[in-house]
Amino acid sequence: IEKFEKEAAELGKGSFKYAWVLDKLKAERERGITIDIALWKFETPKYYVTVIDAPGHRDFIKNMITGTSQADC
Repeated sequence: IEKFEKEAAELGKGSFKYAWVLDKLKAERERGITIDIALWKFETPKYYVTVIDAPGHRDFIKNMITGTSQADC
């Protein structure tokens, strides 16, 4: 997280440090919005967890639908 905090601060977006864990595209980081879906999977002793970061901006609705269709509720 410290790495992301430093990189975000250099671009004047210090509060975005947690978003940068999954936002990898240069355009996402510059604009401060999620453009493409990203997945992060991990296991706990009781659960298998998948975190899906999907766009919320109206210009990327198609990408959001792709991301949310992968959810297993």
